[in-house]
Amino acid sequence: MTSTTLSHIKRVMKGYTYILECSDGSYYTGSTVDLDKPMVQHQEGNGANHTKKRPPVKLIYVEEYDSIAKAFYREKQIQGWKRAKKEALFRGEIRELPSLAECKNGSHYKFFKEEKND
Repeated sequence: MTSTTLSHIKRVMKGYTYILECSDGSYYTGSTVDLDKPMVQHQEGNGANHTKKRPPVKLIYVEEYDSIAKAFYREKQIQGWKRAKKEALFRGEIRELPSLAECKNGSHYKFFKEEKND
């Protein structure tokens, strides 16, 4: 196969973003082209370091994409989220996601007040 053919296959191969709940209650987000394979790997302790230390794991959320590249992008997006935002996603509370992404401390632009120099 040529590299053009390989890159074409990677683009058209379905991808999945998944979230696992580990034995300690923590979450692990990953992406794959085959949902069964990582589940076996994580359960057997052959997956990521995070899940190796916290077996067993339970699949709690999946999104399907038309390419692994899109699934990987989504994985990285979700990995940056706080726990509360991930949990709103699991519950299907999509309307809540923007507010959970908002900065709540005093450094947020909404709290900025410009000082007037007279």
